[in-house]
Amino acid sequence: MPERPHHRRRPSELGPDPGGTGGDLRRRDAGVHRAGSGRGGRRATSGAGTVGAARRRGRLVSDWLTTPLEYAFFTRALLAGTVVGAMSGALSTFVVLRRMSYIGHGLAHSVLGGVAVGLAFGVDLYVGAIVATVASALLIDAVARQRGLHADAAIGIVTTSIFAIGIAVLAVVPTRLNVEAVLFGNLLGVDRTDLWVAVGVGALFAVVLFLLYKPLVFATFDAEVARVHGVRASGIELLFSLVTAVVVVASVRVLGVLLIAAAVVIPGATARLLTRSIGAMLAVSTGLGVAAAVVGLYLSFYLDVPSGPSIVLTGASVFAVVALGSAAAARRALGVARRFSPPSGPAGPQGTGAGDGGDDGQVPVGARHH
Repeated sequence: MPERPHHRRRPSELGPDPGGTGGDLRRRDAGVHRAGSGRGGRRATSGAGTVGAARRRGRLVSDWLTTPLEYAFFTRALLAGTVVGAMSGALSTFVVLRRMSYIGHGLAHSVLGGVAVGLAFGVDLYVGAIVATVASALLIDAVARQRGLHADAAIGIVTTSIFAIGIAVLAVVPTRLNVEAVLFGNLLGVDRTDLWVAVGVGALFAVVLFLLYKPLVFATFDAEVARVHGVRASGIELLFSLVTAVVVVASVRVLGVLLIAAAVVIPGATARLLTRSIGAMLAVSTGLGVAAAVVGLYLSFYLDVPSGPSIVLTGASVFAVVALGSAAAARRALGVARRFSPPSGPAGPQGTGAGDGGDDGQVPVGARHH
């Protein structure tokens, strides 16, 4: 161990002086050094204390982040949540731009019906959920094609009917279904199957988005013009509904049935306030979805609350801050514009064309009210 500087040691630590005077000289030099340092010594001590406190805080943050990772269930949930957050964030961009926020809510309700019917017949949870949501997407597309009906009406009719079937089955057929976990998500319930389902669906979603990005953007902004240019807008609509259905199914274990709708709306709505292009909106929305999932899962672990509400409330808090900031910035911009804008009344001197209609025969804006 390196020896401490002599001016930091006590006199008794200086050791005996064989010559009789060297010890006194060393003690005197140490005292002079301490006396000469004065405020600088106290400043050094204060700086050392600040560094020590910062290190302790760093260790606390590090422990806060790493302790949950010691549990296998949390690691699985974190990986699955990251994939689900990325998918829901990217999907949220198109849900918001297409004004179809109700579709996530409706398809999530269909999941409960499919899960209940599947368990009643001894079918795996994911099989029942995927059958119900894909059937819902196809029925929504078929009903929306009827004359005089819009997509929101089709979503309401189809998905609430399947949800009602699920509730009726749960009331009649005894099952071991943990309804609370299905409704609100369950951090402890994420197993290897859930993780692989999330990863597989995430890979499929990324491939579809990469291949159909331009047609999807085209159909999102103007379906009629897209049809003129050869884009099969109806096929894009159906494919979008099917992709949304699969993403909803993959998100059930982490987010829960009732809160998936918020996860596919909030990131896109927040990104819409922060960006001006669809590419930037897609990137920001995806990042917000991942961040909300990660932070929400940590809060779920430490606060002992369901993972779904924790993730959604994290995203909603970010949206609230961004919305308030955007509103404040808009008010400031409006105030600056009013301060530097020219007066709207007549500005020219009396008797000239600028003030009373003059030679050009035009009536000033301010004079038209008289």
